[in-house]
Amino acid sequence: MTGTTTEPGSTSRLDPPAGGVRLTQYAHGGGCACKIPPGELESILTGLMGGPDDGAAGELLVGLDDGDDAAVVRIEGGRAIVATADFFTPVVDDPYDWGRIAATNALSDVYAVGGEPLVAVNLLGWPRDTLPMDLVGEVLRGGLDVARAAGCHVAGGHSVDDPEPKYGMAVTGLADPDRLLRIDGGRAGLPISLTKPLGVGVLNTRHKATGEVFPQAVAAMTTLNRDAARAALAAGARCATDVTGFGLLGHLYKLARASGVTAVVDVAAVPYLEGARKAVRDGYVSGGTRRNLAWVEPHLDPGSCDAAELLLLADAQTSGGLLVAGEVPGAPVIGELVPREGAALRLR
Repeated sequence: MTGTTTEPGSTSRLDPPAGGVRLTQYAHGGGCACKIPPGELESILTGLMGGPDDGAAGELLVGLDDGDDAAVVRIEGGRAIVATADFFTPVVDDPYDWGRIAATNALSDVYAVGGEPLVAVNLLGWPRDTLPMDLVGEVLRGGLDVARAAGCHVAGGHSVDDPEPKYGMAVTGLADPDRLLRIDGGRAGLPISLTKPLGVGVLNTRHKATGEVFPQAVAAMTTLNRDAARAALAAGARCATDVTGFGLLGHLYKLARASGVTAVVDVAAVPYLEGARKAVRDGYVSGGTRRNLAWVEPHLDPGSCDAAELLLLADAQTSGGLLVAGEVPGAPVIGELVPREGAALRLR
């Protein structure tokens, strides 16, 4: 693991990464910013939604219909199985940190529906003729350490020779089928809470371009959403999603659309990581963030927000926090859900 000589929250020029390799230079994108654009993805998935179960075991409670974070199937014994998979190209140069971030992000989908992860398998793509194989051990070690911290088994996985490095996990978890966090569970009158600050996308874009290290971004991306999910459930929440590649605006739009409400965001209440605003001013904005904004703009009343603020709100996050319809102890309230009137998203 590489290190810096700066205090937490500050930035520095990157120390030489493990093996002298900058992993972000071997990928066309980075983290969840390399997702297929939401509009394109939805047009592909439309024909796959709904339809008979054809005798499949269990009852599918959460599937493709509204774009929830994981699939949930009710099984015998008053339990539900949660299943998800997530992987992406390097978002930071340090292989151990990349492994930690990717694993945290994959586990987040289980927490986002109110589940607890049980077992994960690794998903790895590696350019074996281009990058040293010893770096793979660091990536996998990072993923294993995060899974252990989450109380989740890691049992094998699958790897392929790939032109770009990719890593993530397929995760299976358990949940109470009567206490799920669903994207369609929002109701007018509920506050909106956000459990992590925004800004990792623009900081990661700056890191890829310049080699500067942002410990505050790594710390945010490696913080499990476990405690936030448990707190949300304890507070009675029944609606949530996590904020990842489609940005705050993209994921909030999906929640508002699925719930049949309008989401109103108090822009001044949205928290950001140190350095995020400067990164936007300096032009470190990914193509994924710009596509996010273009996708939601037809459904958005921007109020008096300027272009830089809109880009921050659409910033493609990697391993972001939970967006919860309800109050979560310790998390800022950034707006409210109101009856659907006009645009699905409104900024004030």
